[in-house]
Amino acid sequence: MGSHSAARVTLSAAASWASLSLWSPAHSGEQVTEVRWCTISDAEQLKCQDMSKAFREAGIQPIIACVQGTSAGHCMQLISAQKADAVTLDGEAIYEAGKEHGLKPVAGELYDGEVGTAYYAVAVVRKNFSVTINTLKGVKSCHTGLQQTAGWNVPVGFLVETGRLSVMGCDVLTAVSEFFGGSCVPGAGETNHSLSLCRACRGDSSGKWVCDHSPLERYYGYSGAFRCLVEGAGDVAFVRHSTVLENTDGKTQPSWGKALLSQDFELLCRDGSRASVTEWRRCHLAQVPARAVMVRADMDGKLILQLLGEGQLLFNREGSTFQMFSSESYGQKDLDTTLELVPVSTQTYEAWLGQDYLRAMNGLFCDPNKLPDFLRWCVLSTPEFRKCGDMALALSQQKLRPEIQCVWAHSPLQCMEQIQAGHMDAVTLRGEDIYRAGKMFGLVPAAGESYPENSSDSHYAVALVNRDSSSAFSLNELRGKRSCHPDVNSLAGWTVPLGALIHRGSIRPRDCNVIKGVSEFFNGSCVPGSEARGFPSSLCAVCAGDAKGWNKCVANSQERYFGDSGAFRCLTEKAGDVAFVKHTTIFDNTNGYTSEPWAAKLRQQDYQLLCLNGARAEVHQFQACSLAKIPARAVMVRPDTNTFTVYGLLDKAQELFGDDNNKNGFQMFDSYKYRGQDLLFRDVTVQLVPVVEKTTYIAWLGPDYMRAMEGILTPPCSGSGRMQAAGRQCDSLKEGPRHIRQHLSECFTPKPRGS
Repeated sequence: MGSHSAARVTLSAAASWASLSLWSPAHSGEQVTEVRWCTISDAEQLKCQDMSKAFREAGIQPIIACVQGTSAGHCMQLISAQKADAVTLDGEAIYEAGKEHGLKPVAGELYDGEVGTAYYAVAVVRKNFSVTINTLKGVKSCHTGLQQTAGWNVPVGFLVETGRLSVMGCDVLTAVSEFFGGSCVPGAGETNHSLSLCRACRGDSSGKWVCDHSPLERYYGYSGAFRCLVEGAGDVAFVRHSTVLENTDGKTQPSWGKALLSQDFELLCRDGSRASVTEWRRCHLAQVPARAVMVRADMDGKLILQLLGEGQLLFNREGSTFQMFSSESYGQKDLDTTLELVPVSTQTYEAWLGQDYLRAMNGLFCDPNKLPDFLRWCVLSTPEFRKCGDMALALSQQKLRPEIQCVWAHSPLQCMEQIQAGHMDAVTLRGEDIYRAGKMFGLVPAAGESYPENSSDSHYAVALVNRDSSSAFSLNELRGKRSCHPDVNSLAGWTVPLGALIHRGSIRPRDCNVIKGVSEFFNGSCVPGSEARGFPSSLCAVCAGDAKGWNKCVANSQERYFGDSGAFRCLTEKAGDVAFVKHTTIFDNTNGYTSEPWAAKLRQQDYQLLCLNGARAEVHQFQACSLAKIPARAVMVRPDTNTFTVYGLLDKAQELFGDDNNKNGFQMFDSYKYRGQDLLFRDVTVQLVPVVEKTTYIAWLGPDYMRAMEGILTPPCSGSGRMQAAGRQCDSLKEGPRHIRQHLSECFTPKPRGS
């Protein structure tokens, strides 16, 4: 939360405001005579008018004029339209004001010295109840009230943003009602989900006012939500960090809390652990920012700062005619915990809200009126078009929204172009294409595929060598060695190792001819399929062909060194010194796991991995010693697409159609009936998963894979033709989509010899 706290500077009142000027460059050098303060209730309007009168009588300039709006949103609109100048807002409204209306915070409320300009939203459970933040589905929940910050907005937003709770079509109430096994959400009684969201509520002592958004509901507010937990109506309570300590250890008078001990409760942490209720600084869902005064981006904040600074010097002390931080006489207590107003040093709503709170609001902020009626899915073949049509019909029959429309394209590249242009919305892409989609078209991942644990479908690219102490070498000493590769199209065995070696400077292609550089780096290789592309003959030099020596270097099983197992065989038969393969290859072909005669006596312990840092490691240490983790395929969309609703749709779909044995008539992860393979999604997909923090193509692909892609696409070149060749091959990628067709294939599949 470093950026969060850095955005606030708490100084003494006298020092904070002394050097501020009333002159505003936003008003062409003219002195401002009036600040129009927008209020959002009758009580706030009355207080504003009293503040205006008090300031005027004290000679504080400029004059405050009170403009009454109907809501926080209305005030944002009035300020944007220059019909008002300032408004005081809380966290969720600050988010909307900044994101949708471009307003900025200039002053924030300072509360007690322990937490300053913020408090913490926490999840509390009984110590003897075994649950974590990852296992909340199905438990009973207690909330302070509908739309309340710590009790609703933060926990729900957090669960959505982290992918624990999927929301379809912005329908948060439905999602929450289906996620928890009953709740008390005071204020939800007027919704269509009161049966679930009010199930744990109790009302007053006579059983009336059940689920009312007021103290008439005994489980309303911070203490009420905690009481809901204490009395067993719920299993988890979403409250503020001080709630438990304020209602236990003899600090509370109500009979329900007299015998409670704080040590009998714990907090649920974001990382899945638990902690004592006193450890809220490190174990919370989000730090909730204080309320802030918001103004237009083009307005000089110093104007408001000096006005408020002079005001609080006079009206924030006992005996003053007007009390800035007391609202009791107006029937409200909104400002009663404020000690003073402090300047916001970094005047952006993002910095004021803080990273965790901002992410929670990203998960919660969803306008159903801005959602498209259709999600136009890009398909690349007739079988895929047929499967997509069946998926669209199946989802529509289940009333899942938005509806799917299937749109044809000739290549992944065309899909990317059409999505960027707004003519399509989504496509599932693999690693290299995710790189292109993100780098060239600005697309972002909305959901990803998840494959079986420890399968070759969820794998790492590794460099496998014999364990040989007498002639051991490292990844830095590969020059002159012989290499074995599965085939010229292999991601783990060709693209990634080449990119990694080029990026680290081991291979420096002359005149940017990557293929020639590779052929000169190794002293012979087996790269099945390379001869058909006209690549140098040395890339087939160590291939063996079939039993008769025919079909040498072909990209099929007639070449005995074809595929991952073949590349490993190439190593075991001493044709090569290093095999670039999937990490699972060694486990599939040793210790009796295969019936192939050539592998019958092979043992895992006879082989090692070469690491990027120059070390060697055992074969089971592939996670720490690999060239890159091969990323799963991802659904890519435009950055202005609400990714939470895309995942929400797909998650609801896989609940119904994700199991190949489901009875609902469609199978999301099976392409057999369409006589194809991996249509729309890979057939081995176990489930689609949220992207969570991997919201960019860079984060989804991971640093090692990114470096490998950059090595292939923008290789460090040497030789007299460097600039010309580099410009021809890869630099044009930076020019954007207009030039991509001409140059992209050259960068991902360099031109064969003689072309």
